[in-house]
Amino acid sequence: MSSAVGVADGNTGAEIVSAPQIAAGKSAELSVILPSFNEASNIPILVGLLDEALKGIDWEAIVVDDNSPDGTTEVARKIAQHDPRIRVIRRIGRRGLSGACIEGILASSAPYVAVMDADLQHDETLLPKMLAELKADDTDLVVASRKVDGGTVGEGLSSIRAWGSNIANGLAQKLLNVTLKDPMSGFFMVRREKAEALAPKLSPQGFKILLDLVSSANGTLKIKELPFTFRERQHGESKLDTLVTLDYFGLLLAKYFGDVVSVRFLMFGLVGASGLVVHLLALRIFLLGDMEFNLAQTGASFVAMTSNFFLNNQLTYRDRRLRGTQALVGLLTFYAVCSVGVLANVGVANLMYADPAYWWLAGTAGAIMGAVWNYAASSALTWRKS
Repeated sequence: MSSAVGVADGNTGAEIVSAPQIAAGKSAELSVILPSFNEASNIPILVGLLDEALKGIDWEAIVVDDNSPDGTTEVARKIAQHDPRIRVIRRIGRRGLSGACIEGILASSAPYVAVMDADLQHDETLLPKMLAELKADDTDLVVASRKVDGGTVGEGLSSIRAWGSNIANGLAQKLLNVTLKDPMSGFFMVRREKAEALAPKLSPQGFKILLDLVSSANGTLKIKELPFTFRERQHGESKLDTLVTLDYFGLLLAKYFGDVVSVRFLMFGLVGASGLVVHLLALRIFLLGDMEFNLAQTGASFVAMTSNFFLNNQLTYRDRRLRGTQALVGLLTFYAVCSVGVLANVGVANLMYADPAYWWLAGTAGAIMGAVWNYAASSALTWRKS
């Protein structure tokens, strides 16, 4: 076993602890997957904490970075130059915690893999206990839970986020028959062969990889939950925003309907539902302004398309998100490809608009007619894979 080596990191000022424990020619027993985005300040600290917590265990950490602009990849690679236990995957053109976790797990050859955040909110001292549980009996998955006796959200979640997490937990348990007390946890350890077997069923989108893993297994995984306290973030900012709520509901619906349709399509549909509300509000405002119905319906359609574009760009296609001039070009493209949908929208709505009292029915029918075309065309052209 090598002795510890301290290396100063020029970007963060933190000391990188390098103490390779994997003997020459011996593979890791445990891979710790660290999905990251803008975690340059936390990675060196976390490596030091893992080094301390996992003494006596042959481990490796796989940093899966979504091309962070703060230099997370460079910081992790600098550590890897001195510590062979650290590996780095840099993802370009792809974003999202679930996808990063899946790629990290598939890159591992260790019999056990742990997934934890790189923001220091997960308690690394729990890892040896989780590993011991997997090795002691026939348990397939060990989850660090905030909801079992002894576990708590601590100071890691605001009261609003804690409230939202409780609602999300309840929906997952009721809709998907998930027995986990904390299916929203992002901290767990699993036998690699079990995760690899389920990988083709998992969605690379979204943030709730554990929920996806458990629901995709359909009760075949033997699970144990251990209590832990969710820490407060010390450096950087949370990657979760309000739009993640739609993302989560998309995953719930996809799993509820047996993955018949993709999460991305359902996300597009949820955004489209919000666009329908925008469409009807705009249509009502235009009609109250004595605008002729065809013109009002057309105007409302473009208002809704604009709303849908920006929501889809932020959420549905966050892994292909358009920025700057690309976003402007994308918006114009979105208008163009959806124009056929608008023609169908206006035509159907006009046929149904026989009575002013049923303006909402005519508007809804027209909006629905353009939905399928909008999804197919925008996926192929506006947010096409590079």
